[in-house]
Amino acid sequence: MILASIPSPPINVIEVGPLNIHFYGILIGIGVVIAMIITERRYLSFGGNPKDVEKAAFWAVVIGFLGARLAYVSTHLSRFEGRWLHIFAIWEGGLALFGGLTGGAIAAIWVMRRRKGDFPAFADAVAIGLPAAQAMGRWGNYFNQELFGTPTDLPWGLEIARRYRPAEYVEFETFHPTFLYESLWNLGVIAVLLTVERRFKLRRGSMLLAYFIMYGTGRFLLELIRTDTTFRFLGLSRNGWVSLAVVIGGIIGLWFRNRTREQETSSV
Repeated sequence: MILASIPSPPINVIEVGPLNIHFYGILIGIGVVIAMIITERRYLSFGGNPKDVEKAAFWAVVIGFLGARLAYVSTHLSRFEGRWLHIFAIWEGGLALFGGLTGGAIAAIWVMRRRKGDFPAFADAVAIGLPAAQAMGRWGNYFNQELFGTPTDLPWGLEIARRYRPAEYVEFETFHPTFLYESLWNLGVIAVLLTVERRFKLRRGSMLLAYFIMYGTGRFLLELIRTDTTFRFLGLSRNGWVSLAVVIGGIIGLWFRNRTREQETSSV
């Protein structure tokens, strides 16, 4: 017996004349603006030129969205058979974060090199902006009733309309609200990173590596209860394996980057 639950919104779009404005797009847009404001202010506080952030952020968003969409489509081709134009309908949902991070990182590095900006400082600045954007953007999944977890009868179980439920769980009514878990996790990531930044003297650029470790850990755990991935290898989804690789890579990168600094300090 379910004593309490989180209702899903009855609508996911606002109709303004001939226009359909999707909450998913609105929330992602707000997330992007939040990330840019935070990143620009932090980069300025590190002694950087805010114009670097504006240029880097613009191309990181453009290429990041492209990478996120292509990564999603490449793993969900069956959903677009006979409706290929929907590949461009990102407001319907379907962005792979790791694809977006990869594309955005490549674009940001390229812009920073061309402008002779301080990429390590930019990395530390964006390490707080990214999880802030994710914390907001994940609520778009709530409005689309997508990317939820396995069935649960916990008081915070998320009600999902029958048409959105996976075939194997069609008789269940409430599911783990993984969008909420990830949103809260990202807020926790911000709190921890800011604490680490204040208390420890890490080499510039380390915050982004720490973000990779923390976000990757949370995403790995959430992938264990996500229901939207059909492909699994040894019990893990694609994103589960990618998350594991991101965590390991972040740990190695963080250790190597700050070990190098220790060696430089000891040699002085």
